[in-house]
Amino acid sequence: MSAALKVPAEAAPAETRIHVVQGSYHVATRENVFLTTILGSCVAACMCDPVARIGGMNHFLLPEGEGTSRDSLQAGVHAMELLVNGLLQAGARRDRLEAKLFGGARMIAGLSDIGQRNAEFAQTFLKREGIAFGGGSLRGSHARRIQFWPYTGRARQLMVERAEEEVFAAERRVRPVLDQSGSLELF
Repeated sequence: MSAALKVPAEAAPAETRIHVVQGSYHVATRENVFLTTILGSCVAACMCDPVARIGGMNHFLLPEGEGTSRDSLQAGVHAMELLVNGLLQAGARRDRLEAKLFGGARMIAGLSDIGQRNAEFAQTFLKREGIAFGGGSLRGSHARRIQFWPYTGRARQLMVERAEEEVFAAERRVRPVLDQSGSLELF
């Protein structure tokens, strides 16, 4: 009687985390990739083609640029166009794109509400371009960490309990304090 030979199960590949910084975007086609960012008044669009399993995220600061190349990189219209075009170039179809929007918080009372303008711009862009809106979380008064799995379209929001300045300092250290009670997950 011979003993059964045990073959170790193949370990699933580790997830690759890609941080999307202000004024940038990233498109991914691999299953083990997730995108993340931290938002205050900025907005991030998480878009995917669920059939082609291609998705991406952007992160913009202002709804429109002021004319310089640096400003245009942080502008919503530029960021949204780059994301859509990046998805199409990777094989997504425009008629199947779905988007989730996050951010647009009013971080400092008494100042102009750039978060509101960002949120309105992003929603208007999706309507104008005929891109399906799959939910998300816009406005409010708290910063949030967003995680997005482009291959499946799954998104998770974690509310951050610190003030905006501390959030970005914590992000540089990689481990911000998160308020789990404000989490939101969309599939």
